[in-house]
Amino acid sequence: MNPTPRARRLRLGLPRRVFSQVLLMQVTIAAGVAVLATGLFLAPLSKQLDQEAMRRALAIAQTTAQDPQIAEGVQNTPPTVDGPVQREAERIRHATHAEYIVVMDWRGVRWSHTTPGKIGGLVSTDPSEALSGRQVMEIDKGTLGRSARGKVPLYDADHRIVGAVSVGIAYDNVRARLISAIPGLFAYAGGALAVGALAAWLISRRVQRQTRDLAFSDISALLAEREAMLHSIREGVVALDRGGRIRLLNDEARRLLGIGDEAVGRCPDEALGAGRTTDVLAGRVTGTDLLTVRGQRVLVANRMPTDHDGAVVTLRDRTELEQLGRELDSTRGLIDALRAQDHEHANRMHTLLGLLELDMYDDAVEFVGEVVGDHRVTAEQVTEKIQDPLLAALLVGKATVAAERGVALWIADRTRLPDRLIDPRGLVTVVGNLVDNALDAVAGTPHARVEVELRTEGRTVVLGVRDTGPGIPVEQRELIFTEGWSTKEPPAHGKRGLGLSLVRRFAERQGGSATVGEAGGGGAEFTVVLPEALAEPEPESEPAFAAPVAATVEEQAR
Repeated sequence: MNPTPRARRLRLGLPRRVFSQVLLMQVTIAAGVAVLATGLFLAPLSKQLDQEAMRRALAIAQTTAQDPQIAEGVQNTPPTVDGPVQREAERIRHATHAEYIVVMDWRGVRWSHTTPGKIGGLVSTDPSEALSGRQVMEIDKGTLGRSARGKVPLYDADHRIVGAVSVGIAYDNVRARLISAIPGLFAYAGGALAVGALAAWLISRRVQRQTRDLAFSDISALLAEREAMLHSIREGVVALDRGGRIRLLNDEARRLLGIGDEAVGRCPDEALGAGRTTDVLAGRVTGTDLLTVRGQRVLVANRMPTDHDGAVVTLRDRTELEQLGRELDSTRGLIDALRAQDHEHANRMHTLLGLLELDMYDDAVEFVGEVVGDHRVTAEQVTEKIQDPLLAALLVGKATVAAERGVALWIADRTRLPDRLIDPRGLVTVVGNLVDNALDAVAGTPHARVEVELRTEGRTVVLGVRDTGPGIPVEQRELIFTEGWSTKEPPAHGKRGLGLSLVRRFAERQGGSATVGEAGGGGAEFTVVLPEALAEPEPESEPAFAAPVAATVEEQAR
């Protein structure tokens, strides 16, 4: 037998869905407001009705006291049931629908009353205030029950107080008017509550659609998960609202872009300044896997629009990958040069072997001297003019690669660079990029030549790289410094169009510039100015010797 299923326990509490909770809260608020408004209206209404009844009683009393027959009757006739005062008071009472009209003399003796048997007796409440000349409005309890009362003094023809008039309005009538007003008030309150409930339902339905019928706990969990995910992933995330302003930055985006929380609420142009990175974030540049440079970093950006006219931009750091790619390109170039040198070396060895077999020893010695001398002369020429070891070694290696590609790499006669560079690695990157581009531009052309000039002006370094290639059209001389722009086929490891952009960024960070123009022979001439690239010379420093540096560079070239 199957076990009897356990009955589900009824769980009381707030509903979990946002729609239900918002609806319940809004209906509760609307009901509370309706009850509060009704109570706030009823409280002054009751007081207002009391005031109105007392003022009516006072008006009737004033009108009665103004009747000359009343004052004359109190002075000249005894207090009897059929006396003129009783008849006149009853007439006024029936005409005004008052509960009672009591006329008394200065001793408090009644001259009129609703109950004839009480005529001639003393009044049940203190008449001293009215007899002293003051008008009284009050709600009090007398022989006829609780009533709204008005009391005024009674004057004779000589304006002397001879008594008082007291008029009462039954309090039950006032309460009845209040109770009769309550159903209409509740009807209005119910109508307002119904309208409020309908508005609450419409608002809750909108909230339900916008929150996709999730519970508050689910939304809280999603927000916590989003924060954890955004700040843990190794990819920059930038969210923008429909106005194009930055609304969210994760930790990686702050690191890659070099900005902080002060950028939130500002547009990319204000937060980042002009540049390709700003254009990518603002959506002015479209596409996938867009390359951009921010500071010293190479970034890959993708921009995805959202349903609310905003956008989310993801950023990946490709700096190390691009550096490895450029090193791979350089390594491949060196491998090709070494392969060609190996082939040339085999030819030279065969030539040397033939000279030795023919007993042409003097010719063999001369041949070896020429071969070795070529390398030594190249190294010495470089190190005499460029005393920084890293830069000298780079140019010696580039000269070897250029020779294997059929290009003459020259060092200009005006080149002079002392060994006082503040950032030699940065200048190596600049020179390497410009020389590689020049070699690519002139390779395969007749009389191919690349000339490098490095000179100093105080602490400023001026670099010039000229080639005999086809040159760069005027309309493209600024475009070539844009990230991702290139006329060459992309390599296997990634995309081109970053070298010249990095050159300009490096120069601008140093407070300098990078420009391109037309060389004297019709090719391209790149000029890079780096202010304060040299350290101050030491006063007692020994002069640098080119010979040891040349030997070191020659060993590296070998």
